[in-house]
Amino acid sequence: MSTTTQTRKKNKIKLWTIAFWLLLWQFASMALDKQILLASPLSVGRCLLSLVRTFSFWESIWFSLERIALGFFCAAAGGVLLSALAYHVKLIRDILALPVAVLKATPVASFIVLVLIWMPSRNLSILISFIMAFPIIYTNLLEGFEHLDRKLFEMAKIFRMTFWNKMYYLYFGGLFAYFRSACAIAIGMCFKAGIAAEIIGIPKGSIGEKLYNAKIYLETPDLFAWTFVIIAVSVLFEKIFQWLLSLLAHRLSVK
Repeated sequence: MSTTTQTRKKNKIKLWTIAFWLLLWQFASMALDKQILLASPLSVGRCLLSLVRTFSFWESIWFSLERIALGFFCAAAGGVLLSALAYHVKLIRDILALPVAVLKATPVASFIVLVLIWMPSRNLSILISFIMAFPIIYTNLLEGFEHLDRKLFEMAKIFRMTFWNKMYYLYFGGLFAYFRSACAIAIGMCFKAGIAAEIIGIPKGSIGEKLYNAKIYLETPDLFAWTFVIIAVSVLFEKIFQWLLSLLAHRLSVK
C-alpha cells in the first residue's frame, strides 16, 4: 500500500463524526433559540431542498463553477509551462521570482478591489482564481523539477532516448506527484477566492450574489445552505479532477 493511500485512509472523515457535529450544531441552535444568528441543520436542510427545485439555483452554480474552473485550468497550464521554462532558463526564473512572491503575499481582497477597476465583475472570479492557484502550481512544479534525478537524464543522453520518451519516463513520471498535490491545494483556494470575489463584485446570477443577498436580508438558513453548496461543489470538483488524474496515471502506469 502506497504512502498516499495510507494518508488518505487516515484523513478520511467518519460518518459518526459528521453525526456528532450535526447534533452539536442542532443543540447549539436550540439553546440559542435565534434562527437569525444560528440556523438549525433542519432549517438549513429545508432551505436547501427548496433551493434545488429552482432553475436559478443550478444556473448560479454553473455560473460560478465555469469561471472558477476556467481560472484553475489556466493556472494549471500556466504553472506547467512557466515552471518548465524557469527550470531550464535561469533568466526566466529570476524574472518570475518577484511577481510570484507578490502573488503569494498579497491579500486576496486587495487583488479583488484592484481587478474590479480593470475589468467587469462578471469575469472577476476567473482572474482571481488564476491568481490564487498559479503560485501554488508553479512553485510545487519548480520544486519537482529540482528533485528530478539528473543521473537518469545522463543515462537517457547516453542511450539517445527520444524527446517524447524523456517527456514520458523522466518528466511526467517525476513530476506527477508534485502536480497532483499542488492541484489538490489550488482547487480549494480557487473556490474560496473565487466566491469571495463574487461577494465583493456581486456579478448577477452568481453564488456570491446569493450569499450577499442572504446576508443583506438576514436569511441565515439561505446563508448556511449556499455555504454548504460551495463546499459540496468544491469537494466534488476536486474529487472528479483527482479521479481523472488517477485514471491518466493508471493508463500511463505512473504511481
